[in-house]
Amino acid sequence: MTAFLTVQGLTKHFNVRAGGSLFSPKVTLTAVDDVSFSLKRGKTLGVVGESGCGKSTTGRLVLGMMAPTRGSILLDGTPVQTRRDAVWRAQRQRMQMVYQDPLSFLDRRLPIGRQVMEPLVVHGVGSSMAERREKTQALLSTVGLRPDQFASFPHELSGGQRQRVILARALVLDPHLLVCDEPVSALDVSVGAQVVNLLKDVQASRGLTYLFISHDLKIVRQIADRVIVMYLGRIMEEAAAKELFQHPLHPYTQALISAVPSLKPRPQRDLMIHGDPPNPMEVPNGCVFHPRCPLASTLCQTKRPELRMIAPNRSVACHHPRDDRVSSRRKLESA
Repeated sequence: MTAFLTVQGLTKHFNVRAGGSLFSPKVTLTAVDDVSFSLKRGKTLGVVGESGCGKSTTGRLVLGMMAPTRGSILLDGTPVQTRRDAVWRAQRQRMQMVYQDPLSFLDRRLPIGRQVMEPLVVHGVGSSMAERREKTQALLSTVGLRPDQFASFPHELSGGQRQRVILARALVLDPHLLVCDEPVSALDVSVGAQVVNLLKDVQASRGLTYLFISHDLKIVRQIADRVIVMYLGRIMEEAAAKELFQHPLHPYTQALISAVPSLKPRPQRDLMIHGDPPNPMEVPNGCVFHPRCPLASTLCQTKRPELRMIAPNRSVACHHPRDDRVSSRRKLESA
């Protein structure tokens, strides 16, 4: 199966003022740094990492919402456009985003039905308003809402219902790719699980492809086929979801999994990290993770590890990607 979405060498720089003042000197902030991955049609790629690691920026670049500094993005073999012309509009019909916070996205003054139907009007889909309304009401039923809620306002719905509205609006143009940016982070656990199950059902029935961005590893394990782990704009590890959660190779991945008790990591994986990621305007030399890595060596401090394939469909950016690192270090410390 060929890749439906191909991202190669994706890099995004922002020019920002270092001190936050109008007169502070400008410096370059690298939000996404040489990111490459591929995604097959009908599959889900999970993107995980701490806040500020470049997950959301990657999603917006994939959708053509901003231009990359370097790199290429191919959707079904066609370059993704960023110039907002007719080609860009046609591509956007095939790619949609499911946003994190429904209330900040929805217009509180308009009924939800009109907001779900709006993309049909903008793109001229449907021969009449009656046809568009019929499609919208059918879609509301698909996502678990009642057709008569077409006239409801956002404030009249629960958080889970509003998230279903966001999903319905993303689906109304029959896209092929959904970028889901923290779609359940604002919901409680039970409602979030319902929304994730809905996403899986919709994917199965429509053959959709998902780029699923989240900091919640439990949710990612539930929905993703493959996972990439990002830190300071770079990919630290990529693997099939089952393999990554059972056998994480990068210390950062091990630490993320160890921080979630319900994932039941094996004893040799209870690796903890402390503190926050470094300032992205002051990226460390060598491995960007080495200031927080309890297993860092001199090599890690001086040489940047490249993301390399160490097994079929398994890549890691680490100088010492071995499962026995933690147990070996413990033996040395207890000797």
